[in-house]
Amino acid sequence: MTASPPLRLVFAGTPEAAVPSLRALHAAGHEIAAVVTRPDAPLGRKRVLTPSPVAAAAEALGLAVVKAARLDAEATERICALDADLAVVVAYGGLVREPLLSTPRHGWINLHFSLLPRWRGAAPVQHALIAGDAQLGTAVFRLVPELDAGDVFAQEVVAVPDGATAGEVLDLLAETGASQLVRVVGAIADGTAEAVPQEGEATAAPKLALADGLLDWARPAAEVHARYRGVTPEPGAHTLLEGARVKVLAMERADGEDALAPGATRAAKRGILVGTATSPLLVTRIQPAGKGAMAAADWLRGQRDDVRFGA
Repeated sequence: MTASPPLRLVFAGTPEAAVPSLRALHAAGHEIAAVVTRPDAPLGRKRVLTPSPVAAAAEALGLAVVKAARLDAEATERICALDADLAVVVAYGGLVREPLLSTPRHGWINLHFSLLPRWRGAAPVQHALIAGDAQLGTAVFRLVPELDAGDVFAQEVVAVPDGATAGEVLDLLAETGASQLVRVVGAIADGTAEAVPQEGEATAAPKLALADGLLDWARPAAEVHARYRGVTPEPGAHTLLEGARVKVLAMERADGEDALAPGATRAAKRGILVGTATSPLLVTRIQPAGKGAMAAADWLRGQRDDVRFGA
């Protein structure tokens, strides 16, 4: 239980990355008046309507759920009627506008998965990895009309395992960020919270498209590997082979191996070595077009000797 007085909260979030924050705030003793999340979405080959991870977690905790694709007039009226002290957003997937922005007594705060003002937008972890950022982390800031531009209550640099993909990093930041969020909410509750303006150059992190996952083997190995990490698991890394898309599901650095021409391949014990502008990279798991995922080494044994990716 929190030592600070409990607050009456509205929580807005949708994906799995928001679930640790919801659970942490609930465990800290705050009253969660309602959880706002995106509507059920069709998933899987059979397109079965499925509640969001946050909706499922909220229902398991016995919390009221408001499902809204956007915070329109109807959703605004329902949330305003909750008479909340504070609203918390973690990857909800929609914009909060006035008059809703000013409705809770302490406004709205957001847990964001970057070190603001770097990487404002929907895909901060992905862009940070693609850019090869040396530091990753989280920020809790006050929501304002401009995207991810509010004053910051707290930032935390998080050590990321070498080679971790965007999905793995997001899982880590979701856990560490949940603890950070609880601390900030506690400080707001007891009146000790202080927010400071963001400093530095802002960069944008828009949602990635399928084309962002294409690997360019003519780039240096570090850049190719960084892109693989940033687009895994979504939208997914891929390469071309005779015009067909081949998904690259697992890849790692292979420094010290003999050079190969960009896109050229060579069999290795644990997979396929693929050439770049510098040293090769080791692809260990792939999914060819129209087939299931498989070990890259097994796939290569069934191909001709001169497989070359990128065309």
